[in-house]
Amino acid sequence: MTEKELNVLLVCGTGASSGFMAANMRKAAKKAGLTIKIQARSESQLEDMIDDVDYLLVGPHLSYKEAELRATADAHQVKMGIIPQTIYGTLNGKAALDFMQAL
Repeated sequence: MTEKELNVLLVCGTGASSGFMAANMRKAAKKAGLTIKIQARSESQLEDMIDDVDYLLVGPHLSYKEAELRATADAHQVKMGIIPQTIYGTLNGKAALDFMQAL
């Protein structure tokens, strides 16, 4: 039986900074032998994509929207977390993967 590919969505304001984080997470996942699809998008695209997502990771600068984002994630049974600034600010892909797996 093959392992199910996890779908991860990273959101930030415009999708730019999350794009860099997603790239670093993809590198870390490949190095760890994990089967994960990681996409970065603007927070405004969340509703269009939430049905296909297992994990929703949010840039720390959107923490003011946490309640709204968590309600959407919970309604779709998606695990969600706000990436800590210490991880996001350094674009540490391995630490972001570790954070995600701990959710």
